[in-house]
Amino acid sequence: MRYIVSLLTICLCLIWNQPLSAASAKANIKGTAEVSGISGVASFEDTTQGLHISVEIHGAPEGIHGFHIHEFGDTSNSGKAAGGHYNPDQHDHGDVVKDGFETAHAGDLGNIEIDADGNGKLHLTVPHLFVTGNAYSVAGRAVILHEKPDDFGQPTGNAGSRIGAGTIVITGN
Repeated sequence: MRYIVSLLTICLCLIWNQPLSAASAKANIKGTAEVSGISGVASFEDTTQGLHISVEIHGAPEGIHGFHIHEFGDTSNSGKAAGGHYNPDQHDHGDVVKDGFETAHAGDLGNIEIDADGNGKLHLTVPHLFVTGNAYSVAGRAVILHEKPDDFGQPTGNAGSRIGAGTIVITGN
C-alpha cells in the first residue's frame, strides 16, 4: 500500500509540475546603504498550495514598502545587481497572489507595512512558485525591500529605490 501511495504522489507531482519533496530556503535581509539599521529574514517553504513566504523586517522606515523577488541573487551595488523583478513569463507588473501567474510577474509579492517601531511582517502563499525543482524556482534569487509602496503601475510598480536586500539560499531538502 505504501508503494502505491508513493507512486501516486510522484505521478501527481509530475502532472502538477511540483517538486517531489518539500524544500525550504531563507534570505537574510540587510540594508543596502552603508549605514542602515534595516535587518530581517524571509523564509520560504514548499507546500502543497505553493510557496509559503514569511517575512520579518526590523529597523525600516515606517510606512508601506514594496517587497519583491528579483531575478538574480547578487545584492551588491545597493541591490541593483539583483536585476528586475523575477518574471519568467514576461508578464506585466501586478500582484501575483491576487492576479496569478497569467497576468503578473512571478516575483510581484506586493507590499509590507512597517510600523512606527520599524517592524513589519508579511505572510503569503504563492501557488505554482517553489523553492527549487520547478520552472518557477526562487532559490538563488533575491528579495528586495523598496523605499515606497508598490502601486501596481507599469512597468515595475513605482516602488522607488532598494533599501533592503537578501539572497535566497536553500536551507533544507
